[in-house]
Amino acid sequence: MAAIYKGACFCGAVEIEVSGEPNAMGYCHCRSCRSWSGGPVNAFSLWPPEAVKVVKGADKLGTYNKTPMSFRQFCTECGGHLMTNHPPLKMIDVYAATIPDLKFAPAVHVNYQETVLPMKDGLPKLKDFPAEFGGSGETMAE
Repeated sequence: MAAIYKGACFCGAVEIEVSGEPNAMGYCHCRSCRSWSGGPVNAFSLWPPEAVKVVKGADKLGTYNKTPMSFRQFCTECGGHLMTNHPPLKMIDVYAATIPDLKFAPAVHVNYQETVLPMKDGLPKLKDFPAEFGGSGETMAE
């Protein structure tokens, strides 16, 4: 049986569940993610869409999309950020902080050329995205 992890927005009006294990976990350093998250990096966990369910408060789930790549979702009550749907990638980024019981095990940094917080952790630092997701796949030094 697949693991089920529960999460919620800041006020608890929207609750989600993710099942199984994420396809990938890591850090995004792009300006868009930094601006949306309000932090120097975004800790992501990427899931197949069928693994992510809104179990409470779907009527309070707002969506903002600046580009066709990212449909960012938040609670309309408290403004708490929950996840970003990436249709071209067929994955949903459920922010690592949204699912506190998931052991966050990052494996990569993406968009590291835009970093404002250099991190020396031995993980690969991709200049942009992996080649299979339309990026260059180039790595950068720590």
